[in-house]
Amino acid sequence: MSVAVQAPAGTGGGTSSPAAPAPPAHHARTATLRGLGLLVGLGVLAVVALASIWLGTRDISFLGTWTVLWHPDGSHDAVIIHDYRIPRTLLGLLVGVSLGLSGALMQALTRNPLADPGLLGVNLGASTGVVVAIAFLGVGTILGYVWFAFAGAAVASLVVYLLGSSGRGMATPERLVLAGAALTAVLYAFNTAVLLVNPGAFNEFRFWTVGALAGRYLNVVLAILPFVLVGAVIAVALARPLNVLAMGDQVGRALGARVGRTRALGAVAVMMLCGAATAACGPIGFIGLAVPHVARFVVGPDQRWVLPYSMVLAPILLLGADILGRVLGAPGEVQVGIVTAFLGAPVFIALCRRRKLVAL
Repeated sequence: MSVAVQAPAGTGGGTSSPAAPAPPAHHARTATLRGLGLLVGLGVLAVVALASIWLGTRDISFLGTWTVLWHPDGSHDAVIIHDYRIPRTLLGLLVGVSLGLSGALMQALTRNPLADPGLLGVNLGASTGVVVAIAFLGVGTILGYVWFAFAGAAVASLVVYLLGSSGRGMATPERLVLAGAALTAVLYAFNTAVLLVNPGAFNEFRFWTVGALAGRYLNVVLAILPFVLVGAVIAVALARPLNVLAMGDQVGRALGARVGRTRALGAVAVMMLCGAATAACGPIGFIGLAVPHVARFVVGPDQRWVLPYSMVLAPILLLGADILGRVLGAPGEVQVGIVTAFLGAPVFIALCRRRKLVAL
C-alpha cells in the first residue's frame, strides 16, 4: 500500500497553499499598540486643556494658575480662570468631540472621504435657526442662539432624511447627499435674503457665524452636554455595524446588519453632535473633515478605533487652534474658526498628497 506524502508548504514542487491568517498574537499586539496610542493622545489632550486654562490675554503665571485652579481665592485671576477659561476649555472639549465624531460618522455612513458635518445641511440648518431667532424673534444672547440653532439642525436633519428616503428604496448615501445639497442651497438663499434686507440682524449674526469659543459660559456647556453625551454613546455603539456597511449594503444585509436602522441612528447621532457643536460655537470648519482621515491614517479603517481616536484628536486640534489664536492675536485674539481654517486646509492637503486617502 502506497502512502501519499504531501510536501510542506513553502518547499516548492506543488500548488501553493493559501496565505494563513494573521496569528492571534499579531492582533493582540496591534490592539495593544492602538490602545497605548489612545492613552498617549489622552495625555496630550490633558496637557492642551491645561494650557488652555493657563494661556490667555491676561498674563497669569503657571504656578498662579495651578494654585487658583484648585484653591479659588476670589481674586481677579481666579475669576478669569473659573468664570472664563475653564468653561471655554470645557466647551472646546465638548465641541471637539462632537465635530470629530460627527465627521467620522458622516464619512462612514456616506462612504465619502470628503464628507463633513455640513454635508447633510446640519450646519446650514443651525445657521437658519439663528437667523430666524435674530431677525424675527429678537433673540440676542448666546444661550438663546443655542436652542434655536439646535432646533434648526434637527429640522434640517429630519428633512434631509425624509427626502432621501422618499419614493422607492431606502435612504442610500447618494440620495442623502443629494438631499443635503439641495436643502443647503435653499437654506443658504433664505439666510442671505433675510440678512441682506435686515442689516441689524446681519451685524448680530456675523459674530456668531465666524465660529468661536470666546464669550460662552458654563450655562452653554451645560446646555449642550446631554446632547453630546447621547450622540457620542450612539456613535460608539454603531462602530461594528459601520464596519459591516463598509463592504456595501448588500453584503451588510447578508451578514445580518440592519442597514436602515444603522443609517437612521447615525443620522440622529450626527444631528445631535453637529447640532450641539454648531449651536454653541457657530460653524467651525475642517475639523470634522480632516481629523477622521488622521485617525484612519494612524489606526486603519476599523471604526472601533477610528471613532475613539477622532474623539481625542479633534479636541486637541480645536483647543490648540484656540490657544494659537489667543497667542497670535494678543492683546486681542483670532477666532478659532479662522485658525482652524488656516491649520486644517494645509494639513488635509498634505495628508492627501502624501498617500491615498485611507479606505473607508
